[in-house]
Amino acid sequence: MVKKFAYILFALLIAASSAFAQKPDYSLPDLHTIKTITLSPSYSCRTPEEAQKGYEQTALFISSYSKQRNSPDLLFNGACKSDDEFQASTAGDDFSLIADLGANVSLEEVSASRAFNLRRLHSDGDYSKFAQRVKVLSNHTYAVLINESDKRGLFIFQVMVHVPNKSVDLRYAVKSYQIMPTSSLFRSAGFDWERTNSQP
Repeated sequence: MVKKFAYILFALLIAASSAFAQKPDYSLPDLHTIKTITLSPSYSCRTPEEAQKGYEQTALFISSYSKQRNSPDLLFNGACKSDDEFQASTAGDDFSLIADLGANVSLEEVSASRAFNLRRLHSDGDYSKFAQRVKVLSNHTYAVLINESDKRGLFIFQVMVHVPNKSVDLRYAVKSYQIMPTSSLFRSAGFDWERTNSQP
């Protein structure tokens, strides 16, 4: 009887631990679809109480996987009373980069190819210049190259409204997104270097 009870208790403990173990969510974002988000406030311009809550609404998480890993794809940052900036890299093994594509560049017209070659967007343009951080500027369009140990991708976003240190309204479209766990590779279908964006 004691042996049977111990077996049942052991089985219940295993079932409970499995239920509480969080498995990674590998659902992937749709490509070439324009979405909107508001990031607020600036990450480094928060009260100590707000800072204890993590990124909250200061960062863009493109996938549930990024959210679960607490690994944002874009951070709205900047100290109080200073210039705001976008930050693409937030961890030591994160080599993500961001480029300012300039003002009045239509989000609908930016393909993956054009994100790297501004000459195709403007006759007087130059090649895209990627950096870890860039200044937040209204009406500018940006490209983010995600390069992390377990994910990589490319997304484009445009600043619609910016209130310094307070908030930024963005429109964005994912062009490529891959999650690369050690055992396998998961990838959104439909990547195309030339495809532009449209509303869902």
